[in-house]
Amino acid sequence: MTPPTASPPARKARSADAAAGLKNLHQLIQLRWIAVIGQVFTIEVAHYGLHLPLPLREMLMVVGCLVLYNVVSFLRWRTGRGVRDVELFLALLVDVAVLTVQLYLSGGTSNPFVFLYLLQIALGAALLRGGHIWTMVLITAMCFALLAHYSVPLQLPPDFSRGLASPYVLGLLVCFMLNAALVVIFISRIGHNLRQRDARLAAIRQRAAEEEHVLRMGLLASGAAHELGTPLATMAVILGDWRRDPALATDAALQEDVAEMQTQVQRCKTIVSGILLSAGEARGEASAQTTVCQFLDQLASEWRATRPVGRFVYDNRFGQDSPMVSDVTLQQMVFNVLDNARDASPHWVGLVAERDREMLRMIVLDEGPGFAPAMLTQFGKPYQSSKGRPGGGLGLFLAMNVARTLGGSVQAENRPGGGAQVTITLPLAAIALQDTGHDNHGR
Repeated sequence: MTPPTASPPARKARSADAAAGLKNLHQLIQLRWIAVIGQVFTIEVAHYGLHLPLPLREMLMVVGCLVLYNVVSFLRWRTGRGVRDVELFLALLVDVAVLTVQLYLSGGTSNPFVFLYLLQIALGAALLRGGHIWTMVLITAMCFALLAHYSVPLQLPPDFSRGLASPYVLGLLVCFMLNAALVVIFISRIGHNLRQRDARLAAIRQRAAEEEHVLRMGLLASGAAHELGTPLATMAVILGDWRRDPALATDAALQEDVAEMQTQVQRCKTIVSGILLSAGEARGEASAQTTVCQFLDQLASEWRATRPVGRFVYDNRFGQDSPMVSDVTLQQMVFNVLDNARDASPHWVGLVAERDREMLRMIVLDEGPGFAPAMLTQFGKPYQSSKGRPGGGLGLFLAMNVARTLGGSVQAENRPGGGAQVTITLPLAAIALQDTGHDNHGR
């Protein structure tokens, strides 16, 4: 048995989390460089400016360890691999440990910079989830309690009566300004990263819902195909018998009607097959080897022959031809878009095909009223239609899902001179006839 694997939406959600974690790790690295500079500056000012006796060698060694850890973190960030919550949690614990050692060497809780623990908690609240946040709170509280009992004494009396002339009060002010500035700057950046992650997750969930909808449609289409297959096959047999019946062979008008009915029955069978493929597969079993220009020309010719439209303008600008594999899915996808254009503009529809590097671009034009702004924002969503019919709007939805499955896209816009334009873009690599490395005598 194959071990169960996560669904694509779940993998993409984890990927979005990991990408946001990578950005947040970068923010922590930047913040740590600021901490290194700030610690060196504060130690020098306290020792040489305020003439406070400090264990300089030990404190600078701690700063050196922090620099070394930040270099390692930077190299980790450069790898580009996703960062999980637990890695950010451990990084914050390292910062808490460094702060605790520095405070231990410089007076413990009598040091005004002890309130920098609040910055670590604020960062943890922004970066972490669930139990990790409360673990951070518990660890910082324990460190604070230990520093109240164990520390190297610091000759800095909390002389509040002197106001800002007191070094302790001045240290409190600097600590407050550092906390406020860094919280505003970095929490804002981290919040932006998290909002980007949430937007990506929302898009992934939306796509997962759409793909689930397509799957349900595929199941329904499969059932409909089984139900419709028998009566359509029966009608085809009966019409064939009528065509060969000697008693009816003399009636030319009836023979013409029978031939037309056979054509329409065959078209119904093709439509059912196309719906099945569009709803569930990107490639059908009826795939055929052809070229891009032949596929486009045949597609335009068949649509013109089977759809009543005032004027159909087809312009093939693809250029140098290339081999490809076509099937009913691709044809039905373009037919869906062309049908929508004809419904909006029965008197004129245009189709332009062109090549943009390694992409095939098919542009469907019409001279109708164009898309409403609300429809453009919801373009490609199921049941978004201006026709007012129950179940409308599925044609463009299916077209978009087929294009997306092949790695392409479907975009819509209103033309400046009136009417609408829908652009189908497909990578040629997704529809190209692959070279298997064998001879060309077939497979």
